[in-house]
Amino acid sequence: MSLLKDIATLGQLPALLRLKKGMTPRPEDVKDCFGARVEANAANLGTQSAIVCEGKELNWIEFNGLSNQYANAFKAQGLDRGDTVCIMMENRIEFLALLIGLNKLGVTAGLLNTNLTGRSLKHCISVIEAKKCIFGAEVIAAVAEVQGELELATGTDFLFVSDASCDDVSCPEWALDLDTLQQAAEAVNPPETGDNTIGQTALYIYTSGTTGLPKAAVMSNRRYLISADMSGTAGLKTKPGNRIYLCLPLYHATGLLLGVGSSLTTGAGMFVRRKFSASAFRSDIRDNNCTHMVYIGELCRYLTNIPGETGDAQIPLHSIMGNGMRPDIWMGFKQRYGIQRICEIYGASEGNVAFANLMNKDLTVGMTSAEVVLVQYDVDQDEIIRDNQGRCIEVRKGDAGLLLGKITPDTVFEGYTDPQATEGKILRNALSDGDAWFNTGDLMRVVDVGFTLGYDHYQFVDRVGDTFRWKSENVSTNEVGEIINGFDQVKFCNVYGVEIPGADGRAGMASITLNDNVTSLDLEEFSSFVRDALPSYAVPVFLRIDADIDVTGTFKMLKGDLRKQGYDIEQIDGAVYVMKNGETVYTTLEADYVEALDAANAGF
Repeated sequence: MSLLKDIATLGQLPALLRLKKGMTPRPEDVKDCFGARVEANAANLGTQSAIVCEGKELNWIEFNGLSNQYANAFKAQGLDRGDTVCIMMENRIEFLALLIGLNKLGVTAGLLNTNLTGRSLKHCISVIEAKKCIFGAEVIAAVAEVQGELELATGTDFLFVSDASCDDVSCPEWALDLDTLQQAAEAVNPPETGDNTIGQTALYIYTSGTTGLPKAAVMSNRRYLISADMSGTAGLKTKPGNRIYLCLPLYHATGLLLGVGSSLTTGAGMFVRRKFSASAFRSDIRDNNCTHMVYIGELCRYLTNIPGETGDAQIPLHSIMGNGMRPDIWMGFKQRYGIQRICEIYGASEGNVAFANLMNKDLTVGMTSAEVVLVQYDVDQDEIIRDNQGRCIEVRKGDAGLLLGKITPDTVFEGYTDPQATEGKILRNALSDGDAWFNTGDLMRVVDVGFTLGYDHYQFVDRVGDTFRWKSENVSTNEVGEIINGFDQVKFCNVYGVEIPGADGRAGMASITLNDNVTSLDLEEFSSFVRDALPSYAVPVFLRIDADIDVTGTFKMLKGDLRKQGYDIEQIDGAVYVMKNGETVYTTLEADYVEALDAANAGF
């Protein structure tokens, strides 16, 4: 069996060699962009299927033509290379055609999370200095709430796109009807596309980072195309005639880079679902002959838990790529659905390093060609361990350590729109004088997976610091904490993530100290406050009331013991509350519900 696995590893060499050629750094002035890849597909693949969504199918000529109509409509509105716009829209054909049309012109698109409202939404639009706000009818309520507070002109700077799923919503008087503008525009390729370079900023993809409001991570054409070429050529291994199943939100990098990117760079078709549905998964795959899929771990856990059906292992799906596939479900998911290839990846929207399991090894995020190092990290104190010279200390092979990616001319850290936030993610003089490293904020370890052509393979261990992942979203503990501190009964709070058996990521929990004159928390009022002020995924699942907050000598909040105790009411002296799955008000956490949580029977 070991020999067969080694032979299979050697079989990856052709793809790896093509990948190495595709990922060799190219000068920033090289002319290329993902809009140009769509034009090439229209010229070379013509009538082959490009995209299927909600009963509508476009071939590459039609998809390119729709993108051109949007591009030419934007030109008529005065948009030009170097301008920035924001887009808020759910997964559908129009969303992708808009992105491609903007990219053809060299206009940067900021991709807004469709869960955003209020303060966070206003910030995300303003921080990139967007000249236009493009939005779908499905999110009109959120945009309408903030449109009067933005530095955008009513009647001209808001562009409305209708949605068949809410046909009773029409263009408001404070926006332009983009459908009308698009239909009147020509479908010819705009000449600007041929002059776009890989060094230009293509996208802003928002990340909650580790502090404050969401940050806009810079995504150049170069980084998009490197990721797309990697996933299409050596990850999913797609080609014309294949079809990729996409049900992740496309404002996130995983679906947009790995899935859409593979399609644009290899010519494979896409099946796009607006939102993930576990019950529709198998019929979607069979009816549309989807051979490839982009995933996140939480999605795979859902699909592992649904009742089995005869023929699960015979669905057309055979190759998947994504992130967050946890070891406890990896092999079961692979065997149940007859998956031949799992290409787990690791990376961050703003990061300068990426890992990919290109050799199809089990239980690993694979390898990287970038220079990385794992250094010792004190999880309880939430800080890097340093030697007496102030240098970081490398871990022994096999031990978990904080992952750092070296910043070099070939592995540039493009950072955020905020220079201070960018600098905050860089460790300088970490191992030697003058060096600079991107701090990923994640713990990883090197694992033995057998013959690997000389490459170390890595396994994700945990996220550290002030960010945790829940409901497929990054949650900033500092941002949530600042908002909770604004409630009039709260003196201070410490927010962190805790594990719930059977759930991917970590559920939010807040340790709250009440003001001196407050004897008990008004649960109904507090519940309403956090649900109005926070996206649903950021609302803490658990609350605990403590007499004080533990801090270090430099007043940094300690989270280690709190994480260890989790929601175990036997270890917590004060009151503990939970917002149960599907409910909207916190209630007292009782022992029987703790048992349901521990048995993975609470619906999370």
